[in-house]
Order: sequence, then structure tokens, then C-alpha cells
Amino acid sequence: MKISLRMKAVLGIICMSVIISATAVALSYRTYANTMDEHYMTLATDLAYTASEMVDEEKIQQYVQTLTQDDEYDKQLDILRRIQSANNVDCIYILEMRETETCTIMDTDPEMEFGHVDPLVQPMAQEDDALVYISNTDSYGWLCSSMVWMRDDSGHGYAVMCVDISMNDVMADRMEFLRVVLIAILLAMIAACIVLVLLVNRFVVNPINQVARAALQYVSDRRTSEGSSISTGPRRTVSGGSSEERSAISQLNIHTGDEIQALSEAIKTMELEINEYIQDLTTVTAEKERIGAELNVATQIQADMLPRIFPAFPERTEFDIYATMNPAKEVGGDFYDFFLVDDDHLAVVIADVSGKGVPAALFMVIAKTLIKNHAQNKENPGAVFTQTNEQLCEGNDAGLFVTAWMGILEISTGKFTYVNAGHNPPLLKRAGGQFEWLKSRPGFVLAGMEGVRYRENTLHLEPGDRLYLYTDGVTEATNGAQELFGEERLQQALNDNPDLPVEELLPKIKRSIDTFVGDADQFDDITMLGLSYKGV
Repeated sequence: MKISLRMKAVLGIICMSVIISATAVALSYRTYANTMDEHYMTLATDLAYTASEMVDEEKIQQYVQTLTQDDEYDKQLDILRRIQSANNVDCIYILEMRETETCTIMDTDPEMEFGHVDPLVQPMAQEDDALVYISNTDSYGWLCSSMVWMRDDSGHGYAVMCVDISMNDVMADRMEFLRVVLIAILLAMIAACIVLVLLVNRFVVNPINQVARAALQYVSDRRTSEGSSISTGPRRTVSGGSSEERSAISQLNIHTGDEIQALSEAIKTMELEINEYIQDLTTVTAEKERIGAELNVATQIQADMLPRIFPAFPERTEFDIYATMNPAKEVGGDFYDFFLVDDDHLAVVIADVSGKGVPAALFMVIAKTLIKNHAQNKENPGAVFTQTNEQLCEGNDAGLFVTAWMGILEISTGKFTYVNAGHNPPLLKRAGGQFEWLKSRPGFVLAGMEGVRYRENTLHLEPGDRLYLYTDGVTEATNGAQELFGEERLQQALNDNPDLPVEELLPKIKRSIDTFVGDADQFDDITMLGLSYKGV
């Protein structure tokens, strides 16, 4: 349901007036109520102190200890009654506080007997000097009650002097005060609403309606124009067959001297540029759609370049291998690869190109192709990286580089030869053990500098050993608090279930990263590769 600006303004003014009025009434009533409550609470407490000082404390202690009256009892009670009469107090009484009950020692109410026991309703700690509160009961109505300890020479409270003051008349005064304030504020609110509505209509609603009508007319004229592309608005025909470049917007005549007049002038200026902007927007949109379509194709091409069918070598029982790549953008700079050099040698590669997006993806294609070509020529890993580095340095004007890690497994013996070009160290799990970092001295990044020679390292894999490779998008995954996933969390996640098959282990690590990151955006490509050696 549509509601006009005029109606919204009226409703808004009414709501605002109601809120302000309710706030004023509440504050006024609360201030009045607090003042009266504080007055009676202070009065009740002062009377309780006065009464405790006027009675004979030794006699009161005697009545508490013996629970018997003597000839002086009525005299002490008469003191309390005189205080009650002089101060228009509802009741004054003395109680002995026990753990779960109270015992009446003295009470100006003639119906209350000496020694009467009631359940403890309002406990009072020994360390408190006085307790005052306001209550409402069916029997007595509104009461302001004050309780003051009567203490012996050692400071121990042996009884409580209590004063009850009726507040029924005060509560009635409150209601009368509230009624008068409500009527006064209601009248003021009605008058203010009428004035505000008239002012809003005059200086806000009516000018805005003029602008709205002109804008609608402009749209209508533009749609009905005979296909002419006009930068200053629709062409309108006037009597005599002549045409002019004036639209409904250009004919606006608003002089309110405020922001609405500025809005009217801004719309006039906008009209002169809107057609040109629409044309530019159409061109840009078409270009973005073309780029988006090309990026989708590039994403598919990049995904097709990486091994994605698992199990990758179903006929080979000596090892299991599994890998995943999740780019941060449509295309990424991370890549992994694995392939059989021959029947007895398996090559695994993981790498990360500097930068992101299309440039990194193009450089990734070149690096992956060169590494695989050299490896399939049965070059050792060090020579593969050395030759690849030389070729990548040629014509690398963009200054891109690649961190990479490559290993070649001799399947029949478990000998594993690997080389590191500035990449994150992998984690190795021996059979029956935990994942530990495979530390080695990394070489320089690929495409960083010509003439670099890469040093190889070797290790021997036993049946049941596992290797986990990854890119820095794993450890540098960041949550909303700007905390990194880090190496410790990665190692812990791997060791939570170290014996999972690699095709289950990698998705589990990805879920751990997603849980840690939460709703934060993915900052970098996340690529992982897992290799499990079973032996021959």
C-alpha cells in the first residue's frame, strides 16, 4: 500500500509529538513520584530513629529476651502511640528478627498481640542500619515502611523499630497530577501538530510533488519521443509547428530558498546529462558482460588444465593422490599438477604465482607448462626448476614470480627427490605418526633472477607415509578479527584425524578454514595436494 508524502509527514509529526509528549509526561510524573517517595521514605526513617531513641532500650531488650510484659510495657507502648498520633503514622511496631520468622514485641495496632509470630517477609542484615521500601498489599494498600536496628552496647541488633506510613492519598495525588499533565500536553501537542503540518505542506510536500510530477512527465515525454536521442530532454512540439528543447523539469519554478530549491536545480542539471550517461552506461554494461563471459570461459579453461578426475590413477595401487584449488577470483595464480614421468616415477608440483586475476593466471599457464615439459624429459627436479627459471625470466616485464615445490617419487623404492623454490614447506606424516614439517632450505623464487641453481633434497617414503602440500592461501586465511589461520592451526587440523584418506583429509582441512574465516571474504587462492604412499 502506497502512502503519500503528505500522509507520512502528518503521521511522522503525530508520532514524534506522541513520543515527545509521552516522554515529557513520563519524566514529569517520575520526577514528582520520586520526590514524594523520597520525602516519605526519609520521614519514615527519621521517625523510626526517633522512636528507637525515645523508648527505654533496656526494657525493650528485656521484653525480647523474656517475651513477657511488666508494668512498664504500657508506658513504652504509649510513647510509640504518641509519636504515631503526632505524625499521622499508620503504625509503629517493634519486631524481633529471627532466622525464618518475626516476633512482635510492641505494636500500636491494638489488634496485634504481644509475642505474635509471622513468617519472615523482609529480611534485614545485621550490617544494615536501616531498610526502607514502598509496598502495596490488599490489607493496607500503599505503605512506606522503614526498619531501623535497635542495637545494644556491643553494637548487636536485638530488635527492629518499624514505621508504616500510609501512601494511599499520595497515590491518589499522583493520578490527579498525571491527569492534569496529560491534558495540558495533549492540547499543546494538537496545536503543535497543526502548525507543523501546515509548514511541512507549504515548504516541503508541495514543492516535492512539483518535482515528482515534472520527473514523471519527463519520463513519459522521453518514452513517447520518436526515437530521437536528445541530450537535453525530450523535444516538445508547441503551437505553430515549432519545437523547443524545454521539458517539464526545465519549467520547474521552485523558490523555497532551501535544500528543496537546490534539489530542483540539481535535477535540471541532471536532465542535461542523463541521456549521455545512459548511453555510456549501456556501453560499459555491454563491455562488462563481454568481459564476464570471457572470464567464465577462462575459469573453465584454467580448471580444465588441472587434474580433476579422481582417483587419478585407478590402476595404480602403490599410491593415492588428491588435490583441490579454490581461486579467490574468477581465475587464480595457484596451480598444482601430478603426472607419471614413466611407469616408476610420479611427479607432484604445487605453485603460487605472485598477484591475482588474469595476469597471474596467464603466468600460471606458462609456468605449469614449462615445469611439466621439462619433467617429462626425465630431468631431475633441480634441473627442471633451473631451466624453467631461465625461461620465465625472459621477457618478464611485469615482474611476476612463482613460488613452487616439486617432488619426483620413485614408486618402486619410495625414494623421493624434491626441490623448493621459495614455497611453503610441506608436512610429512610417517606411518603411525603425526604430521610434522618437512624443513629444507628453500631456493629462490622462479622468474625472480636469472642464473639461479636449485638444490635437491631426498627422503625415503615408507608404506603408510603421507605428504601434504599447500599454498600460502591456507595459512594466511584471515577471519573478521584479522587473525591468520596460521601454521599451528593447520598442523592441528591435520593431526586431528591424520589417518583419513587423502580424498577426505583435504576437504576436512578446507572446512576447518571456512569455519575459522566465517563470513570474511577469501583473500587468496587456496590450493592443497595430498600424497599417500602405499608401497609395492
